[in-house]
Amino acid sequence: MATTPTTETPARPEFKRPRHRKVCQFCKDKVAFIDYKDVNRLRRFINDRGKIISRRTTGTCCGHQKLLTTAIKRARNIALLPFTAL
Repeated sequence: MATTPTTETPARPEFKRPRHRKVCQFCKDKVAFIDYKDVNRLRRFINDRGKIISRRTTGTCCGHQKLLTTAIKRARNIALLPFTAL
């Protein structure tokens, strides 16, 4: 028995809103080096559980994400930032 494909049209066409491209905050501010002692800036890139937020979410570029990760890990090792949430 052969079935014929049904072409159902959705009741409402899906509208995809164009998203604006996230810009790296470090490139925008022309930051060459991310300091591990700048805790206020680093906290913006850590979630409430203490995890480092991904590039996809924050919009940082590849080079600055590597520097950011290194700075956060250094700040954790000398107890400027917590390893886990409080």
